[in-house]
Amino acid sequence: MVKAIVGANWGDEGKGKFTDMLAEDADIVIRFQGGANAGHTIVNDYGKFALHTMPSGVFHQKIMNIIGNGVAFDIEKFMKELDDITSKGVPAPGIMISDRVQVMMPYHVLFDTLEEARLAGKSFGSTKSGIAPFYSDKYAKIGWQINEFYQDDDVIREKIDRIADVKDVLLVNLYKTEPLDRAGLLDWIKTQRERVRPYIGDVSLYLDKAIKEDKTILLEGQLGTMKDPDHGIYPMVTSSSPLAAYGAIGAGIPPYEIKQVVVVSKAYSSAVGAGEFVSEIFDKEAEELREHGGDGGEYGATTGRPRRVGWYDCVASKYGCRLQGCTDVALSVLDALGYLDEIPICVGYDIDGEVTTDFPVTSKLAKARPVFRVMPGWKCDIRGIRKFEELPVEAQNYVNFIEEQIGYPITMVSNGPKRNDIIYRTPRL
Repeated sequence: MVKAIVGANWGDEGKGKFTDMLAEDADIVIRFQGGANAGHTIVNDYGKFALHTMPSGVFHQKIMNIIGNGVAFDIEKFMKELDDITSKGVPAPGIMISDRVQVMMPYHVLFDTLEEARLAGKSFGSTKSGIAPFYSDKYAKIGWQINEFYQDDDVIREKIDRIADVKDVLLVNLYKTEPLDRAGLLDWIKTQRERVRPYIGDVSLYLDKAIKEDKTILLEGQLGTMKDPDHGIYPMVTSSSPLAAYGAIGAGIPPYEIKQVVVVSKAYSSAVGAGEFVSEIFDKEAEELREHGGDGGEYGATTGRPRRVGWYDCVASKYGCRLQGCTDVALSVLDALGYLDEIPICVGYDIDGEVTTDFPVTSKLAKARPVFRVMPGWKCDIRGIRKFEELPVEAQNYVNFIEEQIGYPITMVSNGPKRNDIIYRTPRL
């Protein structure tokens, strides 16, 4: 059975924890898209980890962890993460990297940084991880699949020259900086290819065999629906699709094999980077929620920068679940709201005097004002509770109300940072 674990909103929903937990019963975990520009925070018996490139199944020794062909593969960050987890006592995980994965090149990060600086106040809020230049090259057909690194050096050198002839025009004339170091790029490729050589494999063929053997496969997505380049808050989006449907492409399996789609949605809202965010809050109210949220506060797992925060957005979440093909909603960090007397929930958008519960296109989204329903808080610590019926009635009502508003079953509720801080429930829908 193939299951997808994806985000309903702007990313940072807590997908890593649910992947880590569901991996206990899995055979294979796959990162199918995105790069090192966002991270998954995981707390388990080995400690606290922020994974940016590696699949969240690396803490389970029986699992094969796969980097799918849809990933923007940063070799240096991947190797650093592998060294980091093993240095902290995690046994060496099983790893396979698709022989069709495309590689993040040093000049991708350079161009990302230069362009954000050039745009200044009109930038896209990039993490400067090279993601947009990487995917631009991929679809312009001047990217590097990892298998190309193992060609003869003369062939590699010819491609470097062909790419550099184009890149240098921009570097010298637009960005007023030095051209690419072509010999240095060849040396870099020769070094990196040896580091990952033991892990390269035919992932699509491997998964075809695993599906026929009825193995349990988890597709792990990065970011969430609102960051999808087609269906999100364009242009303030990422450059690969975080939708479960893309999991079939980014892993190399038939789409009909995805039988379960677990969509993770935070019990309030948060976002990193620029873009429309209707239920966002500010000033002291935001500072309080940011400090109480997540595990140690709402700060980016990759960048460390403060996340934008807001109240739960039923309009965005309903849309996010629909686009993902949701079968199960996993509501995360409910425990973070225990300090509040009252908790607002965004139930609609007022656009030019008309209230809608359907998520609009970005040009209309800019005009939207949140319509709130305020519910009583529970004013206590709910960590350690394992049965939904044992939660304070106010917490139960909060979850049930969200479930009714979004129209998708909430089957899991996270009430703490650890792997076992999860309540399984029977939805009311």
